[in-house]
Amino acid sequence: MSSSGKPLPSTTLPRLPIMTFGEPWPDLNDGLTYRDLIPPPHAGLTVIEYYSKKYKNSAPVQGWLQRIKNKQIKVDGAVITDPNTILRAGSELVYHRLPWKEPHAPYLLEVLFEDNDLIALNKPSGLQVLPGGLFQQRTVLSQLEWRANKGTSSCKQPHAVPVHRLGRGTSGVLLCAKTKLAKSCLAAYFADGTSAVGNESCNNARFNSTRKISKFYRALVNGIIDQDQVVIDQPIGLVKYPGVAKGLYVASASGKLALSKVSILERNVKNSSTLVQVEIQSGRPHQIRIHLSFIGHPLLGDPLYVAGGQPSCFDPEFIDESFAQDGDLRIQFQGTADIICMHISCFLLTPLHMSRSRLSHHFPLFCRQRRKSAEVDIGNEPMNLSV
Repeated sequence: MSSSGKPLPSTTLPRLPIMTFGEPWPDLNDGLTYRDLIPPPHAGLTVIEYYSKKYKNSAPVQGWLQRIKNKQIKVDGAVITDPNTILRAGSELVYHRLPWKEPHAPYLLEVLFEDNDLIALNKPSGLQVLPGGLFQQRTVLSQLEWRANKGTSSCKQPHAVPVHRLGRGTSGVLLCAKTKLAKSCLAAYFADGTSAVGNESCNNARFNSTRKISKFYRALVNGIIDQDQVVIDQPIGLVKYPGVAKGLYVASASGKLALSKVSILERNVKNSSTLVQVEIQSGRPHQIRIHLSFIGHPLLGDPLYVAGGQPSCFDPEFIDESFAQDGDLRIQFQGTADIICMHISCFLLTPLHMSRSRLSHHFPLFCRQRRKSAEVDIGNEPMNLSV
């Protein structure tokens, strides 16, 4: 109230300052080193026989010959140039993959909350959490390591580690443990819900209200979903997929049970799209993408999954690396990794023993804005952030 008794005009409380960290990516990564100890059954094979048989998906025979010629392979510490070198049981075989330029990925990470045990980040879309495939350095894990070591990985100081995964195309809240105890506890909390679902049959699938951690995602999907709430319990399993050695996860009756609860937030009839919030009980790979496509409403921008929870014929995210003239592996496509922009975000995560605590990440309505904001709060009171 003012001195005259009239109410003061309402004001918007200032946002807490956004705290970010991140080092720009080097042009080339450090390459990779692969080690093999030769078991007795493989004794007597030549180097080229061993690699071309065991790792035929990595490169054709001429690829391995080129790597040997480039002096990228050692046997028991000595560089070899003869592809017909005979291997002995117990020998150590080392292949050094040359450094390469990884596809584009954002590097700045926003800090939502941090204390002595954990740090909660707002992971941007396009950034991979852990090393894999084409992305060995451009990951959240690398940035956490560089942060602890002040921009370098040479000191090897203890650093925070992610305790769960978000897909590369998914943005939102990512919890990382800073201590062994926190890592153990958080990992157990995340596993609690998944293991509970894994022990249920499809007919008995239900949501566990006593879970210590709940995860909510917001996504924009194709088409109009008529029901206000949908529970999906379609199992998810691996099938063979061209170019993916380990196979691809799809909706499969022989797979593991997965449970998702979909709530409708808004329907846009004009654009034939629906904004949904998804709570997942289990944590199967690509679960939300598969489940929403299974009911006929795939994510907007998803290049892989189509109606029925099955893969389309092409997805740049899963293209295998191809052999190049220098004998190393290079990306065959240009720019396709940069345009993957699925409309999904890990919006809300309620962690630990504080029932009223929550870490939330605002998802722009119908994804009209690529830039995202974030907030952390307990109940209705903002939480102070410390770095």
